Amino acid sequence: MTDNQTVQAYTDAWTQSIESISELLAPLPTDSWNRPTECPGWSVRDVVSHIIAVESELLGDPRPIHSLPRDLRHISTEFARYVELPVDKRRCHTPVEITSELEYTVIRRSRALRNARQEPGDLVRWPAGPLSRDLPYAELLRNRAFDVWVHEQDLRRALGEPGNLDSPAALVTRDYLVQGLPKVVAKLAGAPAGSTVVFDVTGAVEFLRTVRVDADGRGSVDGSVGLAPDVQFHLDWETYHRLACGRIHPETAARSVRVDGDTELAARILAHFALTP
Repeated sequence: MTDNQTVQAYTDAWTQSIESISELLAPLPTDSWNRPTECPGWSVRDVVSHIIAVESELLGDPRPIHSLPRDLRHISTEFARYVELPVDKRRCHTPVEITSELEYTVIRRSRALRNARQEPGDLVRWPAGPLSRDLPYAELLRNRAFDVWVHEQDLRRALGEPGNLDSPAALVTRDYLVQGLPKVVAKLAGAPAGSTVVFDVTGAVEFLRTVRVDADGRGSVDGSVGLAPDVQFHLDWETYHRLACGRIHPETAARSVRVDGDTELAARILAHFALTP
């Protein structure tokens, strides 16, 4: 695809996922909004509030003026505090208010994306508090498709409404997470030079990837089948993305992950598998 086609693909993936969230919430009874999700400290209401907050900030809306309570145990970093503030601000809002705000935000954001004049490589601001930085426009759109899909799955698991595991944004998420595998294996897990690690993922999204660590300790990933790898992981797509997004601990996922080869290296890789802050 051309760069402009890639931008459109990311936009379409974001649109499909965020509209699916709106459809999921429409018939939701009031008590379901307080169901816990796999995001520490966050309910269904909080996840939706977070999505609204990020898209609103990308639209240029001012952040709310609000003081966080001191007893939020899941807040341990400045980034977490930054993300939590607009979420906590909306905890007193009713489901009707939240869904109305989401719908209005999606309309505004969709219009802004249609009218955008940025080129794929133009640098734009990624608003993330202490982690804010400039990044290419296409990368920002990819990140939004990834983030919204991951949160869509958070909501679906909390509500017992599975779906969209193979949607366009799911494929964006696959590519995003696979891109981080060399860092996980070579840098974070410290796999020795010459190591090969294979990930055999089945389910709604199937793929096979091999991470190779060169003589200088740098990792690379490709789709070829490694012969006699040092470690080979076998797991389903839902377990893979939940691990990579920090939704479950490796110990919790142990029954869904089969490991062949060096179990010590495999344990180090799984311990550092989460790529999201």
